[in-house]
Amino acid sequence: MPTEDYAQEYLDRGTDRLGLQVYPEPDGVADPPVVVVWPAMGVRARYYRPLAASLRRAGMAVVVADLRGTGASTPPSSRSSGYGYAELADDVGAVQEALKPRLDGRRRIVLGHSLGGQAALLHLALAGQSDVDGVVLMAVGLPYWRVYPRRRLGVLAMTQAIGVTSAALRVWPGWGFGGRQARGVIRDWAHTARTGRFPRLGGVDAEAALGALRTPVLAISVDHDQYTPHETLDHLCGKLRAAEVTRERHAIAGADHFTWVRAADPVADRIAAWTQTLL
Repeated sequence: MPTEDYAQEYLDRGTDRLGLQVYPEPDGVADPPVVVVWPAMGVRARYYRPLAASLRRAGMAVVVADLRGTGASTPPSSRSSGYGYAELADDVGAVQEALKPRLDGRRRIVLGHSLGGQAALLHLALAGQSDVDGVVLMAVGLPYWRVYPRRRLGVLAMTQAIGVTSAALRVWPGWGFGGRQARGVIRDWAHTARTGRFPRLGGVDAEAALGALRTPVLAISVDHDQYTPHETLDHLCGKLRAAEVTRERHAIAGADHFTWVRAADPVADRIAAWTQTLL
């Protein structure tokens, strides 16, 4: 259903349906780069409307996807939802394939925020080939408890308590964190927080696959990020041994893990400039 600034589209994936918000092409730009945005855990695609506006002002076309089970992506997570990181990564590939007619001949960028960034990286690593020209990691990090500058034991206790609760209830109800989530997503997330490593996904060593990934990466962390401070993104980037990684720390006044989206013009300008450097 069209809204004032995007068209709502859907991609059916078996019993699941992924919602895609497709924004109008930016004015006066021929064949602009296309940015596909993947949100943070529990955050709906519509939250990224300010980011989409900033990217369009910077001359980029924008599509924002809802993660499986969130927002316009259905069905909502329930006790019958067993999917995890492998399925989220596969969703990224399915969306890229569905959008291919609109992407051919243009620079193709995937921008992931938090969990969305992990899913984007894992898709590229597990697929064994790149269907994008570059990946932007925005406020992404592996929540490994040992790399947090403060409250390390608190992070460990919180993440593992959420993991245990999700396993017992067969779904994470979203009590104060992350929205309602499938138990497999929480299981894999809690594993990364405990071990600092991704689990094997679909029989593939995700850590080794990430080490072989060659897609260029722009990795940006923001000051005052309460969930993925700079050190967590440093830890994740350390796994990208073969990729050309541009690592930056940004100070955005009053912004944290979520609210940077509302003041995204400087980030969008930086992404547009970096995109122009990609062959």
